[in-house]
Amino acid sequence: MSNPYGSTGAGSGTGAPLTAEQDRLWASLAHLGGLLSFLPALIIWLVCKDRGPFTNRQAKEALNFQLTLLIGYLIINVVSVVLALFTFGLLGGLGSLGWALWLIGSIFSVLGFLDARVGKPYRYPFALRLIS
Repeated sequence: MSNPYGSTGAGSGTGAPLTAEQDRLWASLAHLGGLLSFLPALIIWLVCKDRGPFTNRQAKEALNFQLTLLIGYLIINVVSVVLALFTFGLLGGLGSLGWALWLIGSIFSVLGFLDARVGKPYRYPFALRLIS
């Protein structure tokens, strides 16, 4: 019996290659997803990394940047809790640093989106290269 969906079975491939326009679209959305968290870049990279070379590189770049920000948020929170504990709450207010980090991340994510949507590779000015 033939398969009505055109697939030859499990493990038959990762999907059709992306067109140049789709490649730019998914790459740019990986950057823009940084406004939410690291998850959009991770999902786009996992789903499209073998389907479009531009999306593979740009989603990986966005993911590395978002993971770097996540590490920054964790450090800010840990330091804030430690300071609050040892100073009885007098020096625990580092919440504004978290907002500043979010703002910086949002600005760079939008810049990445704007470059990637026209096919220009974007490289964040700072990011740990955790995924290569």
